[in-house]
Amino acid sequence: MKNIVARCGQNPLLSPIDLKPSQPEMIIECLLNPGIFEYKGKIGMVLRVAERTTQKEGMVSVPMYDGNGQLKILDFSMDDPKLDHSDARVITYDGEQYLTTISHLRILFSKDGVTFEESDEFPPLFGQGDYESYGIEDCRVSKIAQDYYLTYTMVSPNGVGVGLKTTSDWKSFMSHGMIFSPHNKDCAIFEETIDETYYAFHRPSSPELGGNYMWISESKDGFHWGNHKCIARTRPNKFDSARLGAGAAPIKTERGWLAIYHGADEQHRYCLGALLLDLNNPSKVLARSAEPIMMPEEAYEKDGFFGEVIFTNGHVVDGDDIHMYYGASDEHVALATLSLSEILKTLD
Repeated sequence: MKNIVARCGQNPLLSPIDLKPSQPEMIIECLLNPGIFEYKGKIGMVLRVAERTTQKEGMVSVPMYDGNGQLKILDFSMDDPKLDHSDARVITYDGEQYLTTISHLRILFSKDGVTFEESDEFPPLFGQGDYESYGIEDCRVSKIAQDYYLTYTMVSPNGVGVGLKTTSDWKSFMSHGMIFSPHNKDCAIFEETIDETYYAFHRPSSPELGGNYMWISESKDGFHWGNHKCIARTRPNKFDSARLGAGAAPIKTERGWLAIYHGADEQHRYCLGALLLDLNNPSKVLARSAEPIMMPEEAYEKDGFFGEVIFTNGHVVDGDDIHMYYGASDEHVALATLSLSEILKTLD
């Protein structure tokens, strides 16, 4: 394991205390799972920021966005018999569910890949419309030609789906709506086409029959998707026994497409594994990690808002080095460098 992963000595790179809340009445609870890209000689980060409202005595307050993308706060009396606040993450009032935190996306840049800063030049992205009223989460960035494709999780009372935005300058964005309907997330678009066909990973969920498996889909335009195929399922008694999903866009190698993915077990411990996919037919799995290539080991990965979690959806490749940015314990952002060749050796 040590010859595959080298953690940055300055970890964690970002923690909630390092950023300012979006509004005075909000408190940053967590920083999570950044998408990563390169732009004008800098490394950019699309960071998920989860916030909660300041609470009033005797009340439960929850945030949401209205149809115009404006934050509004709903206050419920703790004595109201219609209120169920037994879950710290989700409350129910009169049959309707509300999240106790809400996420938006911040754009940060770094010259050295370690120190990231915000700028008013690149404003945050907030939920818009009925399908993002509970926020937007976990963005993955793929550069295709001159455009950046942002796939992210749309959250609302209607469910959890995958949204798509495109940009070329990180200042103006075109929204393309929901491209994978609920319940779906963990979408990463390949950064090049194969025989004029786009490919994307996604993760539909089926609790009654099936499970939280990793799928691949095809598109002729990058916006409308079909020919869905399941490429990786959970495995009993393994690190990915309960659920799995894609990280960032896969890395093209001579041996195939290398996809780093997250897997979780029944104790909700998140580790990273790897898949090797056929270059011409990426729905064909050539190899898969028998053991994790990275697991929670450091204090900032084991203890936090939700401990024992390593979750990545962004990296930069430099020769044999994969500079991987990841969410740690659902609270911090960290960096590790992985050896591409050593990962491939584990897949022999």
